[in-house]
Amino acid sequence: MTTRGDTLRLATRGSDLALRQAATVRDALASRRLAVELTEVETTGDQIRDELIHRLGKTGAFVRSLDEKVIAGELDAAVHSMKDMPTERPDELVVAGVPERAAAGDALVTPDGVELDELPEGATVGTSSLRRRAQLLAERPDLTVEPLRGNVDTRIEKLLAPTIQREHQERHEAEQERKEHAGAEDSDYEFPYEQDVEEWFNGLAELERRAMEREPDVEYDAIVLAQAGLDRAGLSHHVGTTELDPSRFVPAPGQGALAVTAVDGDLAEDIKDRIDHRRTRVETTVERTILAELGGGCVAPIGVYATLEGGVVHTNVRVLSRDGDEEVRVGRDLPAERHVSAAVDLAAELADRGADDLIAEAKRDAGAADDDAATAREEEEDA
Repeated sequence: MTTRGDTLRLATRGSDLALRQAATVRDALASRRLAVELTEVETTGDQIRDELIHRLGKTGAFVRSLDEKVIAGELDAAVHSMKDMPTERPDELVVAGVPERAAAGDALVTPDGVELDELPEGATVGTSSLRRRAQLLAERPDLTVEPLRGNVDTRIEKLLAPTIQREHQERHEAEQERKEHAGAEDSDYEFPYEQDVEEWFNGLAELERRAMEREPDVEYDAIVLAQAGLDRAGLSHHVGTTELDPSRFVPAPGQGALAVTAVDGDLAEDIKDRIDHRRTRVETTVERTILAELGGGCVAPIGVYATLEGGVVHTNVRVLSRDGDEEVRVGRDLPAERHVSAAVDLAAELADRGADDLIAEAKRDAGAADDDAATAREEEEDA
């Protein structure tokens, strides 16, 4: 191997979620007798935090900076969220390892666990993902879908802020009223809470305290995040989550999976031997092959979800217009022994059935509307 001594230098972004993901890869390699040193790398996407990815000219704003370090030999390998990765990559770079996938689907996140059908008419849902926006509008055209940026913690804070701030105000007013009635012999006032404001505040989690300090521009009734990101960040218990059926709300290709990139050679083979998960490798290869063949990149709402069972890869594909009014949708069982060529054939069928037209329209819309809800930090920061 071409590592420094016996330690593999593994590149990662510095966000909390990215570090958690990289740590799972480090631990998996360590359990197979390979020492790993994590190295944080600031990326283009981190530097331009609120820019839409399509303004950068191509996908992978959070990926390229890490892989450049690997190609240059400054670091040995890099960890990425699979769905962030461009379908095109330098010839000398390979996906060396694909660990076992976490949950692939999306989750509807609300302060109190309300399901999608239970959201009120015209409810405001936060996401900056084209795919999530289009699928939400296809299911509930009445919804108002607003952009939502930031890492997973930030987005949950934005969701929780209005609810927590209202509760704080109500508790404060109740405490003031209790003080006004204190000492009055004829008062029948009953304080409606078990804790006073200070005790309640001291019991809040750190994330909830940060939400108290936010001044949100938009009050969201719900937001949509990758279930894997919530799980890896350990945040599910702070909010109510409802898993969205991935056969209906088809995830982004590779969602929930991690990829370890390295220069093609002995080290890449060593990483593959140690941590590669065959089922996940097959499923994500099908998904990303279809995406690459369709050529939608980051400007079209495309969901692809594949599951390997025995000798068959069950594959669902959903290509939508940006407003969710039109779509091409196919479910197909592909033979596992030739899953790559079968995925290419399925993509060609989708194109013939109108997916090409929807993608071309999405590309035109992306060029004409900078303020549209294009794929932003959303799809690159939540697993």
